[in-house]
Amino acid sequence: MTLPSTHDVALAAERRTAARLLLAHPLVASDGPHADLFPLIRRHVDWLGKRFQQVLGYRLLVDSSYARLFKAGLGAGSGHRLERSTGTPFTPHTYACLALALSVLVTAPEQMLLSHLVADIRAAAADAGIELEETGRAAGKRTLVAALRQLVDWGVLIETEGHVTALAQEAGEEALITIDRELARVVVAGPLSQARDGADLVRRAADPGFGGPRTYVRRMLVETPVVHLDELTDAERDWLRTRQRREAQAFSELLGLEMEIRAEGVALVDPEEELTDLHLPGTGTVAQAALLLAERLVERLRPQEPGHPATGGTLVIGVAVPDGLVDEVLAELIAEYGQRSNWQRGYLEGLPSLREAVLDLLVRMRLMARAGQLRAEGEGLPEGYVEEASEGRTVTDVHGARPGGDGWVLLAAAARYATHVTVRPATAAGKGTDVQEELPL
Repeated sequence: MTLPSTHDVALAAERRTAARLLLAHPLVASDGPHADLFPLIRRHVDWLGKRFQQVLGYRLLVDSSYARLFKAGLGAGSGHRLERSTGTPFTPHTYACLALALSVLVTAPEQMLLSHLVADIRAAAADAGIELEETGRAAGKRTLVAALRQLVDWGVLIETEGHVTALAQEAGEEALITIDRELARVVVAGPLSQARDGADLVRRAADPGFGGPRTYVRRMLVETPVVHLDELTDAERDWLRTRQRREAQAFSELLGLEMEIRAEGVALVDPEEELTDLHLPGTGTVAQAALLLAERLVERLRPQEPGHPATGGTLVIGVAVPDGLVDEVLAELIAEYGQRSNWQRGYLEGLPSLREAVLDLLVRMRLMARAGQLRAEGEGLPEGYVEEASEGRTVTDVHGARPGGDGWVLLAAAARYATHVTVRPATAAGKGTDVQEELPL
């Protein structure tokens, strides 16, 4: 066996670094936060373009000043949401402000005053028949500022003099904004001209096209924390079962990711912990409470002797969470760790707020879910999509692998996050008790 040369190793490392950057940051500007790596993208643009198209069906556009990886969606409820600087997720109204701003900026002059931009956004909203929150009020101003701040972060807007936050200040300060129209034009990736409405746009964006099940499964693997088998159609499960070992090698070479294969599903793990916008374990009240909640629920609800149907076992992808159990466990955690670990006062005094934040994180991590119809049952499939496996092919039966009806479901991947908790007493250097979570090996 011939070992790769030093040049080949270095070449593969450069391509992998560029691919990882684009996957995590689909819009990279030559003068932006990742400017030092932009030359790598330019250097390997042909290889990257072909690989992203072949593997994921993503289109790569590279210009002298930016690189844009046009990703595709995964269907309703599977997007990577935008957040304000406070961590608060964008509301539908904030997204509307963002879309309206982009509609104005693609034909805007190179520079304009902030007040003129706001006036144009209001006019665009009126033309589209959209009711904007009163931008003269504090809440409406903050919403519009959040959308404009996102455009500044992307490099679409440049604060030449002043800042877009001036809009929310009572003094009514002005700002001069420089606009990158080219970046504004490439922000939107979905097929806007083809979609009838928002729901249709989401469905069309999730259509893998000619790649079919192969492309969709690969997108699921790289864009979500874990893929449970009942989130795939028969055709998709069949493709994954027959290809998972080869795919593991391919993703390792392209992105440096390791594939973890279990009876219940598959996950791609990043040893560098870079390719994610979610972190668990993590710091802060919500992350600690979420990890501790998952550990307690796994301990109480773990099914007896689950297995794979191929070996005579019973496939269990999810178990029902009894009504009230989440609140009960969170109350226990607040009493046991909250005060000693300096959890945020608002969460200590408001159990509903803590529950909402914790469940939101666990759902996004795919450790819990609301019961409901699944992709394996035909939910959310594009029109004309291949759903059934080829004739004569036997696929894993996922019927009944998680409970139906209403309520919450604890998913199999949560067992991966069951923890051993170590409580360290307060020291002279620290004010509170330190709670540490150690993942089992």
